[in-house]
Amino acid sequence: MAALLFISFIVLLLIGVPVAFAIAAAALLVLLKGDVKLLILVQRMFASTDSFSLIAVPFFIFAGDLLAKGKVSKVLVEFAESLLGMLKGGLSIVSVLAGMFFAAISGSGAATTEVSLAWLLTKVTSPVVGATLIPELKKRGYREDSAAALIAAAGTIGVVIPPSVPMVLYAVISEDSVNTLFKNGFIPGILMGVILVAISLYQARKFNYPKGKAFSVGNVLRTFKEAIWGILMPLIILGGIFSGYFTPSEAAAVAVIYAIFVSFFIYRDLDFKGLVEIMKGSAKTSAVIMIIIACSGPFGWVLANYKIPEAIASGVLGISTNKYVIMFLISLIILLAGVFMETSSAIIILSPVFLPLVKAMGISTVHFGILFVVGIAIGMITPPVAINLFVASGITGLPIERISKSVIPYLIGLIIVFFMIVYVPLLIPGLM
Repeated sequence: MAALLFISFIVLLLIGVPVAFAIAAAALLVLLKGDVKLLILVQRMFASTDSFSLIAVPFFIFAGDLLAKGKVSKVLVEFAESLLGMLKGGLSIVSVLAGMFFAAISGSGAATTEVSLAWLLTKVTSPVVGATLIPELKKRGYREDSAAALIAAAGTIGVVIPPSVPMVLYAVISEDSVNTLFKNGFIPGILMGVILVAISLYQARKFNYPKGKAFSVGNVLRTFKEAIWGILMPLIILGGIFSGYFTPSEAAAVAVIYAIFVSFFIYRDLDFKGLVEIMKGSAKTSAVIMIIIACSGPFGWVLANYKIPEAIASGVLGISTNKYVIMFLISLIILLAGVFMETSSAIIILSPVFLPLVKAMGISTVHFGILFVVGIAIGMITPPVAINLFVASGITGLPIERISKSVIPYLIGLIIVFFMIVYVPLLIPGLM
């Protein structure tokens, strides 16, 4: 049954069947083979979406879209630039900080990449109508493909620093606390940012990138005053969660109300028509994730009913009982899954498979959840799926091949951080 389930799923993916339907169809084939009542298919689809924690998913997506597509994103990066833009290659460093800022707002890697590049476009594009990003970057001494690759790499932080939609999905499957996963996402996200900044500083010296404007206390205060409303959002969301004032799901709803208030009454960059358009986009994104979750219900039931995860755990433990060897093998599978699968799909499909093995080895499910999210996030810049690279290519007009080549140093740096998280669990504060 395990062979039928996974082979049929892979074949369906290869012939172009959407992930959600491939998951459901593979489970259906096993149910038909096992002579099980097909009513279980519908029951499990409904049951898999019947979770209060999942309410956070559409709300965080909506709140992130509201702020990321408005003035808040611009003033946040202007503030970051006022602090560090004077350094050699300052735009590169600020781009990483921008990714970390937006990670604390959107919870989406693609959204973080899109907003950061949109901001960079406004900074380096000439006011002349029709001017493009590429010639202006060249004019200022930047390698345009490297800049786009850096921002795409910084976008991976979007699903690691909370709030994080993949962490919510993992928490529902593993029955861990969303609050606990969020608390433990900060240090890995910061480490990812630090390694990207280090590489960008090396690139700046190697290619002699220019310095930005001179540091000015007045400019810092001015930009901080403008950005304070954006800075307050992650403080309200995460402060409310960690202080116990509201749950992550309630925090997501509060984030939406706050984002609408700021967009309509503070920055006044949003009207009713724009709100409706953002709602449509957020609804589509949420619907895709929820359909995948629903279709994963029968898939998970088949795994549990035929004890497939236990069989896989026994097979792996037959290869080696060394915890570090097994973690290395699991880590490689996670990185490989990120190359071919979208983040949410990989977490929903693979978590039920790996969790019994992880528990059998005595590894914290929180530790595993964090490393899982980080490992899958790296797939956002690893072709062929590489959603962040496609976003970067679409905005800049650069061929995906050029950006893919330039992203290699950043990819290596993120993989190093990933294995640090795998083998140095003290980097996860909740495990200390």
